[in-house]
Amino acid sequence: MSGLSYEAVAAFAQQAGLIYFGLIFVAGVIYALRLRHRADFERLAKLPLEDDGDHV
Repeated sequence: MSGLSYEAVAAFAQQAGLIYFGLIFVAGVIYALRLRHRADFERLAKLPLEDDGDHV
């Protein structure tokens, strides 16, 4: 046997997944809050309210 039990591998996978997705979440928040992207996000926030004139 290799010495690794199912419980040990499962615990490692859970902890690694938590850290991985936590880092992705923090990176997304940092990206969204950067002042450089403020104008783009304000323009995109108003996009659904614009009238295209293309009514089917």
